[in-house]
Amino acid sequence: MQDAGALIRMTVDPKAMRDGRNAMAGLLVLAVLAGLAIAWLDSRQGWDDTGVTAGLILLTCGGFAALRPARPWLWAVAVGGWIPLLEIASSGNYGSLLALAVSFLGAYSGALVVKTIRLFR
Repeated sequence: MQDAGALIRMTVDPKAMRDGRNAMAGLLVLAVLAGLAIAWLDSRQGWDDTGVTAGLILLTCGGFAALRPARPWLWAVAVGGWIPLLEIASSGNYGSLLALAVSFLGAYSGALVVKTIRLFR
């Protein structure tokens, strides 16, 4: 949640809004790359550590949502959507949809932590 001064600056100064969009686009690209890296790691032949993969998804989604808590669903899909996409396409493993549940848990937890801290500041 942004303060009123930032919202006023965005409505008056188009450059502030453009900078915010550029930052959001950059973070989104990083989130997609992080999600692809986790999906690549998870798809390796010798990789059989679901807990580490789930932890990476949880922490990555939580971190991105903490940076921009307004849209936690966006971070959850950008990071956690690649594992089910790859697994379902390659082996028909619908159990990998649990990765999306973990990503949503991480993203909404990160956003909740930031919003709670801002509330009590």
